[in-house]
Amino acid sequence: MKIKLLLIVCFSLLLSACGDERQDRIDGNLQSADYLLNNLGESLDNNNIRNAMLLKEYAKLLSESKPEFKPLLTQLSRDATREGPTYQGLAQRVKTLREQPQVLGDIEAQLFESETLIEASDPTLYNDALSDPINVIADMSDGQLARVNAISQQQSLQANGAENNGAGSQLVGNPGYGQWQTNNSGMSFWHWYGMYSMFSAITNPVRYDRWSSRRDYSYYNDVGRNRYTSPQQTKSQNDLATKTKKQFGNKSGFKSPYAKSKTGASAMSGSSRQAQKSTPFSGRSSYSKAKSSSKTKSKAASSFRNSKTTSSRGTRRGK
Repeated sequence: MKIKLLLIVCFSLLLSACGDERQDRIDGNLQSADYLLNNLGESLDNNNIRNAMLLKEYAKLLSESKPEFKPLLTQLSRDATREGPTYQGLAQRVKTLREQPQVLGDIEAQLFESETLIEASDPTLYNDALSDPINVIADMSDGQLARVNAISQQQSLQANGAENNGAGSQLVGNPGYGQWQTNNSGMSFWHWYGMYSMFSAITNPVRYDRWSSRRDYSYYNDVGRNRYTSPQQTKSQNDLATKTKKQFGNKSGFKSPYAKSKTGASAMSGSSRQAQKSTPFSGRSSYSKAKSSSKTKSKAASSFRNSKTTSSRGTRRGK
Protein backbone atom coordinates (compact mmCIF):
# COMPACT_ATOMS: atom_id res chain seq x y z
CA MET A 1 0.00 0.00 0.00
CA LYS A 2 2.82 2.38 0.87
CA ILE A 3 4.49 1.77 -2.47
CA LYS A 4 1.18 2.31 -4.28
CA LEU A 5 0.53 5.53 -2.35
CA LEU A 6 4.06 6.74 -3.11
CA LEU A 7 3.53 6.06 -6.81
CA ILE A 8 0.25 8.04 -6.79
CA VAL A 9 1.93 11.02 -5.06
CA CYS A 10 4.84 10.95 -7.52
CA PHE A 11 2.44 10.75 -10.46
CA SER A 12 0.45 13.71 -9.12
CA LEU A 13 3.62 15.77 -8.71
CA LEU A 14 4.67 14.87 -12.24
CA LEU A 15 1.32 16.02 -13.62
CA SER A 16 1.61 19.26 -11.66
CA ALA A 17 5.10 19.89 -13.01
CA CYS A 18 3.86 19.30 -16.55
CA GLY A 19 0.79 21.51 -16.08
CA ASP A 20 -0.26 24.17 -18.55
CA GLU A 21 1.70 27.31 -17.66
CA ARG A 22 -0.60 29.46 -19.79
CA GLN A 23 -2.96 30.01 -16.85
CA ASP A 24 -0.10 31.49 -14.85
CA ARG A 25 0.66 33.75 -17.79
CA ILE A 26 -2.98 34.85 -17.98
CA ASP A 27 -3.05 35.65 -14.26
CA GLY A 28 0.14 37.69 -14.56
CA ASN A 29 -1.06 39.49 -17.69
CA LEU A 30 -4.38 40.27 -16.04
CA GLN A 31 -2.61 41.98 -13.15
CA SER A 32 -0.45 43.92 -15.62
CA ALA A 33 -3.45 44.97 -17.74
CA ASP A 34 -5.34 46.09 -14.64
CA TYR A 35 -2.35 48.13 -13.47
CA LEU A 36 -1.68 49.67 -16.90
CA LEU A 37 -5.34 50.53 -17.46
CA ASN A 38 -5.50 52.32 -14.11
CA ASN A 39 -2.32 54.22 -14.99
CA LEU A 40 -3.90 55.18 -18.31
CA GLY A 41 -6.96 56.43 -16.44
CA GLU A 42 -4.77 58.55 -14.16
CA SER A 43 -3.01 59.98 -17.22
CA LEU A 44 -6.40 60.97 -18.63
CA ASP A 45 -7.43 62.46 -15.28
CA ASN A 46 -4.23 64.53 -15.14
CA ASN A 47 -4.40 65.66 -18.80
CA ASN A 48 -1.19 63.83 -19.67
CA ILE A 49 -2.52 62.35 -22.93
CA ARG A 50 -1.95 64.93 -25.68
CA ASN A 51 -4.83 63.97 -27.98
CA ALA A 52 -7.21 63.77 -25.02
CA MET A 53 -6.45 67.41 -24.25
CA LEU A 54 -6.83 68.30 -27.92
CA LEU A 55 -10.16 66.47 -28.14
CA LYS A 56 -11.56 68.51 -25.25
CA GLU A 57 -10.27 71.73 -26.77
CA TYR A 58 -11.70 70.96 -30.23
CA ALA A 59 -15.09 70.13 -28.73
CA LYS A 60 -15.08 73.41 -26.79
CA LEU A 61 -14.09 75.54 -29.78
CA LEU A 62 -16.66 74.04 -32.14
CA SER A 63 -19.37 74.30 -29.49
CA GLU A 64 -18.77 78.05 -29.43
CA SER A 65 -19.03 78.47 -33.21
CA LYS A 66 -21.76 75.84 -33.74
CA PRO A 67 -23.77 75.67 -30.48
CA GLU A 68 -26.41 73.47 -32.12
CA PHE A 69 -23.89 70.61 -31.97
CA LYS A 70 -22.94 71.11 -28.32
CA PRO A 71 -24.70 67.94 -26.99
CA LEU A 72 -22.95 65.80 -29.61
CA LEU A 73 -19.58 67.47 -29.05
CA THR A 74 -19.90 67.05 -25.30
CA GLN A 75 -20.49 63.34 -25.86
CA LEU A 76 -17.49 63.05 -28.19
CA SER A 77 -15.25 64.79 -25.64
CA ARG A 78 -16.05 62.06 -23.10
CA ASP A 79 -13.54 59.88 -24.93
CA ALA A 80 -10.86 62.09 -23.41
CA THR A 81 -11.86 60.71 -19.99
CA ARG A 82 -12.39 57.38 -18.24
CA GLU A 83 -16.10 57.67 -19.13
CA GLY A 84 -15.56 57.43 -22.88
CA PRO A 85 -16.42 54.32 -24.92
CA THR A 86 -12.80 53.46 -25.71
CA TYR A 87 -11.63 53.39 -22.08
CA GLN A 88 -14.85 51.79 -20.85
CA GLY A 89 -14.51 49.11 -23.52
CA LEU A 90 -11.08 48.16 -22.19
CA ALA A 91 -12.31 48.16 -18.59
CA GLN A 92 -15.19 45.84 -19.50
CA ARG A 93 -12.85 43.44 -21.30
CA VAL A 94 -10.54 43.26 -18.27
CA LYS A 95 -13.58 42.52 -16.10
CA THR A 96 -14.76 39.79 -18.47
CA LEU A 97 -11.34 38.15 -18.52
CA ARG A 98 -11.25 38.19 -14.73
CA GLU A 99 -14.82 37.10 -13.98
CA GLN A 100 -16.05 35.21 -17.05
CA PRO A 101 -13.00 34.00 -18.98
CA GLN A 102 -14.90 31.01 -20.40
CA VAL A 103 -16.96 33.30 -22.67
CA LEU A 104 -13.76 34.19 -24.52
CA GLY A 105 -13.13 30.59 -25.55
CA ASP A 106 -10.33 28.18 -24.67
CA ILE A 107 -7.24 29.02 -22.65
CA GLU A 108 -5.31 30.05 -25.76
CA ALA A 109 -8.00 32.62 -26.64
CA GLN A 110 -7.91 33.92 -23.06
CA LEU A 111 -4.13 34.28 -23.18
CA PHE A 112 -4.33 36.11 -26.51
CA GLU A 113 -6.91 38.52 -25.06
CA SER A 114 -4.76 39.16 -21.98
CA GLU A 115 -1.80 40.12 -24.17
CA THR A 116 -3.99 42.32 -26.37
CA LEU A 117 -5.31 44.23 -23.35
CA ILE A 118 -1.76 45.03 -22.22
CA GLU A 119 -0.97 46.45 -25.65
CA ALA A 120 -4.23 48.43 -25.87
CA SER A 121 -3.53 50.09 -22.50
CA ASP A 122 -0.34 51.64 -23.89
CA PRO A 123 -0.83 55.45 -23.53
CA THR A 124 0.88 56.06 -26.88
CA LEU A 125 -1.43 53.68 -28.72
CA TYR A 126 -4.45 55.10 -26.91
CA ASN A 127 -3.34 58.63 -27.81
CA ASP A 128 -3.36 57.66 -31.50
CA ALA A 129 -6.79 56.04 -31.16
CA LEU A 130 -8.23 59.40 -30.10
CA SER A 131 -7.35 60.85 -33.51
CA ASP A 132 -10.68 59.54 -34.89
CA PRO A 133 -13.05 61.62 -32.70
CA ILE A 134 -10.69 64.59 -33.05
CA ASN A 135 -10.82 64.37 -36.84
CA VAL A 136 -14.58 64.02 -36.77
CA ILE A 137 -14.75 67.40 -35.03
CA ALA A 138 -12.13 68.82 -37.41
CA ASP A 139 -14.26 67.83 -40.42
CA MET A 140 -17.36 69.30 -38.80
CA SER A 141 -15.53 72.64 -38.41
CA ASP A 142 -15.43 73.21 -42.19
CA GLY A 143 -11.66 73.50 -42.19
CA GLN A 144 -11.34 75.77 -39.14
CA LEU A 145 -9.70 72.99 -37.11
CA ALA A 146 -6.88 70.85 -38.47
CA ARG A 147 -6.91 67.07 -38.63
CA VAL A 148 -4.31 65.18 -36.57
CA ASN A 149 -2.25 62.18 -37.68
CA ALA A 150 -4.17 62.07 -40.97
CA ILE A 151 -4.13 63.69 -44.41
CA SER A 152 -6.95 66.03 -45.41
CA GLN A 153 -10.44 64.68 -46.03
CA GLN A 154 -10.29 65.51 -49.74
CA GLN A 155 -6.90 63.82 -50.17
CA SER A 156 -8.05 60.76 -48.26
CA LEU A 157 -11.28 60.35 -50.23
CA GLN A 158 -9.38 60.63 -53.50
CA ALA A 159 -6.56 58.29 -52.49
CA ASN A 160 -8.98 55.56 -51.38
CA GLY A 161 -11.66 56.04 -54.01
CA ALA A 162 -13.94 56.43 -51.01
CA GLU A 163 -17.50 57.65 -50.64
CA ASN A 164 -18.01 60.71 -48.46
CA ASN A 165 -20.26 59.49 -45.64
CA GLY A 166 -20.25 62.89 -43.98
CA ALA A 167 -19.74 63.84 -40.35
CA GLY A 168 -18.77 60.98 -38.06
CA SER A 169 -17.56 58.70 -40.86
CA GLN A 170 -14.35 57.86 -38.97
CA LEU A 171 -16.47 56.31 -36.22
CA VAL A 172 -18.64 54.12 -38.48
CA GLY A 173 -17.82 50.47 -37.80
CA ASN A 174 -16.43 51.22 -34.34
CA PRO A 175 -18.58 49.30 -31.79
CA GLY A 176 -17.95 51.99 -29.18
CA TYR A 177 -20.22 54.38 -31.05
CA GLY A 178 -22.85 52.26 -32.76
CA GLN A 179 -23.66 48.95 -34.41
CA TRP A 180 -24.85 47.44 -37.67
CA GLN A 181 -28.56 46.69 -37.74
CA THR A 182 -30.46 44.74 -40.41
CA ASN A 183 -33.80 46.04 -41.69
CA ASN A 184 -36.78 44.08 -43.04
CA SER A 185 -35.22 43.97 -46.51
CA GLY A 186 -32.16 42.22 -45.16
CA MET A 187 -29.89 45.25 -45.66
CA SER A 188 -27.58 46.33 -42.84
CA PHE A 189 -27.28 50.00 -41.86
CA TRP A 190 -25.17 51.79 -39.26
CA HIS A 191 -27.12 52.66 -36.12
CA TRP A 192 -25.62 55.26 -33.74
CA TYR A 193 -25.83 54.84 -29.97
CA GLY A 194 -27.55 57.41 -27.76
CA MET A 195 -26.33 60.96 -28.18
CA TYR A 196 -24.26 60.00 -31.24
CA SER A 197 -27.59 59.57 -33.06
CA MET A 198 -27.35 63.30 -33.83
CA PHE A 199 -25.05 62.22 -36.67
CA SER A 200 -28.09 60.65 -38.34
CA ALA A 201 -29.70 64.07 -38.64
CA ILE A 202 -26.77 65.59 -40.53
CA THR A 203 -25.64 62.67 -42.72
CA ASN A 204 -27.16 60.11 -45.05
CA PRO A 205 -27.72 56.53 -43.82
CA VAL A 206 -24.61 54.34 -44.17
CA ARG A 207 -25.32 50.98 -45.79
CA TYR A 208 -22.92 48.18 -44.88
CA ASP A 209 -22.32 46.73 -48.34
CA ARG A 210 -21.54 50.14 -49.86
CA TRP A 211 -19.43 51.19 -46.87
CA SER A 212 -17.43 47.95 -47.06
CA SER A 213 -16.20 48.70 -50.57
CA ARG A 214 -16.14 52.51 -50.40
CA ARG A 215 -15.12 53.35 -46.84
CA ASP A 216 -12.43 55.93 -46.17
CA TYR A 217 -9.45 55.66 -43.82
CA SER A 218 -9.90 55.78 -40.05
CA TYR A 219 -7.50 54.88 -37.27
CA TYR A 220 -9.85 52.32 -35.75
CA ASN A 221 -10.69 50.42 -38.95
CA ASP A 222 -7.16 50.44 -40.39
CA VAL A 223 -4.86 50.32 -37.34
CA GLY A 224 -6.55 50.10 -33.96
CA ARG A 225 -9.22 47.48 -34.63
CA ASN A 226 -6.84 44.68 -33.60
CA ARG A 227 -6.50 46.16 -30.11
CA TYR A 228 -9.75 48.03 -29.43
CA THR A 229 -12.29 45.35 -30.30
CA SER A 230 -13.44 42.63 -27.92
CA PRO A 231 -13.47 38.99 -29.10
CA GLN A 232 -17.28 39.03 -29.10
CA GLN A 233 -17.35 42.19 -31.23
CA THR A 234 -14.81 40.70 -33.61
CA LYS A 235 -17.00 37.65 -34.09
CA SER A 236 -20.00 39.87 -34.79
CA GLN A 237 -18.05 41.83 -37.41
CA ASN A 238 -16.81 38.67 -39.10
CA ASP A 239 -20.26 37.07 -39.04
CA LEU A 240 -21.78 40.12 -40.73
CA ALA A 241 -19.15 40.04 -43.48
CA THR A 242 -19.79 36.33 -44.09
CA LYS A 243 -23.55 36.85 -44.12
CA THR A 244 -23.32 39.78 -46.56
CA LYS A 245 -21.04 37.85 -48.90
CA LYS A 246 -23.56 35.00 -49.07
CA GLN A 247 -26.42 37.46 -49.50
CA PHE A 248 -24.91 39.10 -52.58
CA GLY A 249 -23.32 35.97 -54.00
CA ASN A 250 -19.97 35.61 -55.72
CA LYS A 251 -20.92 37.88 -58.65
CA SER A 252 -21.05 40.96 -56.46
CA GLY A 253 -17.36 40.72 -55.61
CA PHE A 254 -18.11 41.65 -51.99
CA LYS A 255 -15.08 41.68 -49.72
CA SER A 256 -14.73 42.29 -46.02
CA PRO A 257 -14.29 46.01 -45.23
CA TYR A 258 -11.03 45.04 -43.54
CA ALA A 259 -9.63 43.00 -46.45
CA LYS A 260 -7.46 45.93 -47.48
CA SER A 261 -6.06 48.75 -45.35
CA LYS A 262 -6.78 52.26 -46.52
CA THR A 263 -4.33 55.13 -47.02
CA GLY A 264 -4.67 58.16 -44.80
CA ALA A 265 -2.28 58.29 -41.86
CA SER A 266 0.15 61.19 -41.92
CA ALA A 267 1.90 60.31 -38.65
CA MET A 268 1.71 57.46 -36.16
CA SER A 269 3.64 56.32 -33.13
CA GLY A 270 5.94 53.32 -33.24
CA SER A 271 3.36 51.40 -31.21
CA SER A 272 0.70 52.02 -33.85
CA ARG A 273 3.01 51.11 -36.72
CA GLN A 274 3.77 47.82 -34.98
CA ALA A 275 0.05 47.21 -34.40
CA GLN A 276 -0.63 47.87 -38.08
CA LYS A 277 2.00 45.33 -39.15
CA SER A 278 0.77 42.56 -36.87
CA THR A 279 -1.54 39.89 -38.26
CA PRO A 280 -5.11 40.99 -37.43
CA PHE A 281 -6.96 38.78 -35.00
CA SER A 282 -4.67 35.78 -35.45
CA GLY A 283 -6.01 34.51 -32.14
CA ARG A 284 -2.58 33.05 -31.33
CA SER A 285 -0.76 34.30 -28.26
CA SER A 286 2.97 35.00 -28.18
CA TYR A 287 3.29 31.84 -26.07
CA SER A 288 1.69 29.75 -28.82
CA LYS A 289 3.80 31.40 -31.51
CA ALA A 290 6.98 30.80 -29.50
CA LYS A 291 6.04 27.14 -29.00
CA SER A 292 5.32 26.76 -32.71
CA SER A 293 8.60 28.44 -33.62
CA SER A 294 10.46 26.19 -31.17
CA LYS A 295 8.89 23.08 -32.70
CA THR A 296 9.77 24.25 -36.21
CA LYS A 297 13.39 24.88 -35.21
CA SER A 298 13.51 21.52 -33.46
CA LYS A 299 12.23 19.74 -36.57
CA ALA A 300 14.71 21.64 -38.74
CA ALA A 301 17.58 20.71 -36.41
CA SER A 302 16.45 17.07 -36.36
CA SER A 303 16.22 17.02 -40.13
CA PHE A 304 19.69 18.56 -40.37
CA ARG A 305 21.15 15.96 -37.98
CA ASN A 306 19.53 13.12 -39.89
CA SER A 307 20.84 14.58 -43.12
CA LYS A 308 24.37 14.72 -41.69
CA THR A 309 24.10 11.14 -40.41
CA THR A 310 22.90 9.90 -43.76
CA SER A 311 25.66 11.75 -45.55
CA SER A 312 28.37 10.40 -43.27
CA ARG A 313 27.09 6.88 -43.68
CA GLY A 314 27.05 7.39 -47.42
CA THR A 315 30.66 8.51 -47.33
CA ARG A 316 31.69 5.45 -45.36
CA ARG A 317 29.88 3.21 -47.81
CA GLY A 318 31.72 4.92 -50.62
CA LYS A 319 34.96 4.01 -48.99
